[in-house]
Amino acid sequence: MKRWSMFAGVTAGTVLATALGITRLLPRDAVTRAVWVSAAVAVVVQLGAFTLARAAQPANVVAGWGAGMLLRMLALAVYGLVVVRALGLEMEPALLSLAGFFFITTLIEPVFLKS
Repeated sequence: MKRWSMFAGVTAGTVLATALGITRLLPRDAVTRAVWVSAAVAVVVQLGAFTLARAAQPANVVAGWGAGMLLRMLALAVYGLVVVRALGLEMEPALLSLAGFFFITTLIEPVFLKS
């Protein structure tokens, strides 16, 4: 539970800092809304993916990490095909920011998966 909590904190902090940076560089209202919705989705999905990897860790962490990657890809597809349209978000900043958040936080994940 300690590693999960630490990962959750680092993930949320990283996504928060990145979202703040993006919205400072591109201060349009539509971009800001899309980035913050993507940030929230990214944190939730990343915590789910990390939970999958941790659950598989004693036996096969690579299988858990792979399942997490599939979860991220599925989340990006559903987000782009359903959520972005349903919420009326701008497609480009929503998808690019979500993909970027996934990329950055996926790089952090192995540090917390070490035994």
